[in-house]
Amino acid sequence: MANRAHALHPGAWWIWALGLGTAASRTTNPLLLALLMAVAGFVVATHRTDAPWARSYTAFVKLAAAVLVIRLAFAVFLGSPIPGTHVIVTLPEIPLPHWAQGVRVGGRVTAEGLLFALYDGLKLAALLVCVGAANALANPARLLKSLPGALYEAGVAVVVALTFAPHLIADVQRLRAARRLRGRPDRGLRGLLHVGLPVLEGALERSVALAAAMDARGYGRTAQVPAAVRRTTGALTLGGLLGVCAGTYGLLTAAGDSYGLPVLLAGLGAALGGLWLGGRRTPRTRYRPDLWGVRAWLVAGSGVAVAALMIVAASSDPAALRPGVIPLVAPTLPLRPAAAVLLGLLPAFAAPAARRTPAPEESS
Repeated sequence: MANRAHALHPGAWWIWALGLGTAASRTTNPLLLALLMAVAGFVVATHRTDAPWARSYTAFVKLAAAVLVIRLAFAVFLGSPIPGTHVIVTLPEIPLPHWAQGVRVGGRVTAEGLLFALYDGLKLAALLVCVGAANALANPARLLKSLPGALYEAGVAVVVALTFAPHLIADVQRLRAARRLRGRPDRGLRGLLHVGLPVLEGALERSVALAAAMDARGYGRTAQVPAAVRRTTGALTLGGLLGVCAGTYGLLTAAGDSYGLPVLLAGLGAALGGLWLGGRRTPRTRYRPDLWGVRAWLVAGSGVAVAALMIVAASSDPAALRPGVIPLVAPTLPLRPAAAVLLGLLPAFAAPAARRTPAPEESS
């Protein structure tokens, strides 16, 4: 793990990953999406530590692959809204009642429909890979420490949820390895029962210990503030979050370019005001707060630059970022968007290198 004095701020990793995810949401070009996933994977491979949360990246990749397979399976068995003339196979079609009109099970499977499903599934898979990269690189405990006071309680819930899965996976791997060393089966229904029960028991014990630790540290205690401040805080926070959602939706859709940015900025301003007022209810101190240095600016800026350049490219040359499937044409790699995606590699050189725990044979 990187030294704390030189460690990167966890918020920078999330901004970088969300920038890549925003870029992925603007295109269905499989070459650009594959390049985005390769960029995220390369940065994770070079800066992932041995921490438990870093192991969750593989799970996110498997989840992305499963989403892609499910999307293709739906296109094969339930049909596709895209008409096509290149029939690959014709499955037996199951007759459905009249009230299910519009739904089809089986029938023709065309190359155009499969290609459309592949492009659509790849976009969602790329988003999952980007989120997995942020989850693997950013320390959730340090990210929680950097949150504003108003978000602390919600942040604790999110951090506990995000760290639960990596610990669960580590417990399963440890127990399966122990059973293999003893010559006992670790697969199948019998192995699942013998591994699953100790894992659930350990998760319950960890939850009880965590609740006791949170109670001992004063979690949930709030300070008294005037009623007018509470009402103003609620109005600003709720209105700001709605503005952020509406502005983000406008930026992510092609029809909302005109109003997306102003609404997003207004919502951010209101939300920040609400968070500042809300922080008065949870007075607390920070021990050795993380600094936002030059490297954090470079990492976060690279993600923002990738997102901004892809938004511009989607407006100026939409055909290159969204290749058609009718007629069937091979997708091409647009050079300028591809160069913009490669800006996402900047953290691989600007962020401090991660220090891995040496293996026993290496340390001896």
